[in-house]
Amino acid sequence: MPQAPLPDSPADAPTRPVALVTGGGTGIGAASGRRLARAGFDVVVGGRRADRLEAAVAEIGPAARAVILDVTDPGSVAAAVAGLDRLDVLVNNAGGALGLDRVEAADLAQWETMFATNVVGAVRMVQACLPLLRRSAYAIVVDISSTAGQIVYEGGAGYCAAKHGTSVVSEALRLELAGEHIRVCDLRPGMVRTDEFALTRFQGDRAAADKVYADVDHPLTADDVAACVEFVVSLPQHVNIDAMVIKPVAQAAQHKVHRAPIDWQGGRPPRP
Repeated sequence: MPQAPLPDSPADAPTRPVALVTGGGTGIGAASGRRLARAGFDVVVGGRRADRLEAAVAEIGPAARAVILDVTDPGSVAAAVAGLDRLDVLVNNAGGALGLDRVEAADLAQWETMFATNVVGAVRMVQACLPLLRRSAYAIVVDISSTAGQIVYEGGAGYCAAKHGTSVVSEALRLELAGEHIRVCDLRPGMVRTDEFALTRFQGDRAAADKVYADVDHPLTADDVAACVEFVVSLPQHVNIDAMVIKPVAQAAQHKVHRAPIDWQGGRPPRP
């Protein structure tokens, strides 16, 4: 018996598909919103700070709207998702790093915050969104994890454990949804220079934040990661990218970063 045809990419949907991006006011979340809107999605950017959300929506344009959304607050998540009558894409981007202390000196309140956002928050979003995703022919969950979830580094135990947790949730969810049509993708970026990531980690210490990227010839940008979000979302529904590791050329490994100019051989100039 011939198989029924599968839906193509969301861009071919008869009505505009809907994407919800957590942590959508800045960085990778805002960049993903821009990319998905250009790809034909109505985008809902969720986050805690109304001013950042409003700025993101203004930049994305009429395809976007904002919703106050704190992934650590069950009531906030329930209210945000209740306002949707359709959902095709969930981008679990809310998270982040706090501190760079050794285990013996770790601030456990920071660890609890990282777990609450990166791990429990992702689970809470999946639980709230699955009923809507199951009704979509183009359903996909995209989890933004990190190479830190794969390779541990000194001072990073809390963040590495939290991002490993993000990847574990993604992998387990894929197993548990086997036989359903929902795709689950885990994106694992390496060094990404955004306006806030390192600054938040070092509690506003600009010098410490800048040192992370010192002399690195073109770390990743938020838009680089957002391009990967757009790519995995736009693939045909029967194609799932289980996990994608994304690093700048200057970062050979988590522990090996080239901090000097790279000879790009006169090729296409890297974006600033």
